[in-house]
Amino acid sequence: MIPTSIYSKKARIKLLIMTIALVIGASTVIYTNLLVAKLSEREQQLIDLYAKGLRYMNNADINSGNLVFIQEEIIDANRSVPVILTDENEEPIAYKNLTLPQKISKKRENNLLRREIAKMKLQHKPIVVEEPGVFKNYIFYKDSELLTQLRYYPYVQLTVIACLSLIAYYAFSYSRKAEQNRVWVGLAKETAHQLGTPLSSLMAWYEYMKGSPRFDNEPIVEELGKDVRRLEIITERFSNIGSVPILKDEPLKKVVENAIGYLRNRVSQKVAITIETEFPEETTAKVNIPLFEWVIENICKNAVDAMDGKGSIVLRITKSNTKNAIALDIQDTGKGIPKTKQEEVFVPGFTTKKRGWGLGLALARRIIENYHQGRLFVKSSEVGKGTTFRVVLNR
Repeated sequence: MIPTSIYSKKARIKLLIMTIALVIGASTVIYTNLLVAKLSEREQQLIDLYAKGLRYMNNADINSGNLVFIQEEIIDANRSVPVILTDENEEPIAYKNLTLPQKISKKRENNLLRREIAKMKLQHKPIVVEEPGVFKNYIFYKDSELLTQLRYYPYVQLTVIACLSLIAYYAFSYSRKAEQNRVWVGLAKETAHQLGTPLSSLMAWYEYMKGSPRFDNEPIVEELGKDVRRLEIITERFSNIGSVPILKDEPLKKVVENAIGYLRNRVSQKVAITIETEFPEETTAKVNIPLFEWVIENICKNAVDAMDGKGSIVLRITKSNTKNAIALDIQDTGKGIPKTKQEEVFVPGFTTKKRGWGLGLALARRIIENYHQGRLFVKSSEVGKGTTFRVVLNR
């Protein structure tokens, strides 16, 4: 029996990876925001220094030797922060570090500057440069292009990481699924091959016993024939795994009856198996008979185990909510499945029995969804009362 812990650990690993990704993402955002705060503070100080330089130049003697130093080292030092100097009526006087179209009229230029001033007001409060009774100017400014890029950088980075993670996840899932398919196919083909030799021998013995007078009227010969034919069906099923099965329009009720007919004689007489249909007898569905019968047997065998060999199984052919489809509900009176386990029962290796590999329902879902393009799921279940599986097939 495959330990269920192997599969349950997958969820923990995924949770761990998600947690690490969230920590890395949060750390990136926090660290970048700290850098943004420091750069924003530095730009604020630069604009304050710019304003002080303007005040000094407006108040200083025109022949002062410090004017050249202030102009070159303070005023011109701002090469990144966009600023606009206006009068007291907020009419533009000068601007710096703004890219405006070349060869435009003064009126057009002022209109563009006023738009920039409106944007700057939303980011920062203007700095007042004044000499009471003499002049009053405003310095409007906004974040530099570098600061803006840095502010949005972590979110762009996280988006890229998320996209790459999704691509990697789907690539990994596809690769893992392809590998699982190869394992399934290899196991099935090898099983069919291994069954071939003893089956040929059994068929020869059956034909010998059937034609020998020594075994006339021996019921064991007929039962042996049934089991030989059964082994042929099983071998055909395993051979079909990995190949593209041929789906035909088959009368669904008859297919279900044939599958149950073999099972009825091999389960406890205390298990009542009935078949119901809401459709005419000739209603068809697209199925591959050997594979579809395998699905019915796997689900019903699980139901018998869940009922401890005592109860009832009802197979009901009914309408489906899916367009151009038909449903087969398989209802039992077993132990039921907790809601948290209703999807896990289809995971390879999941089993509650002391014996078994936990592959029956996983194989059944693979046959329905991969080979019949249908659906298999737990329609309803109540602990202590029973479970209903639903198989959806195309018509």
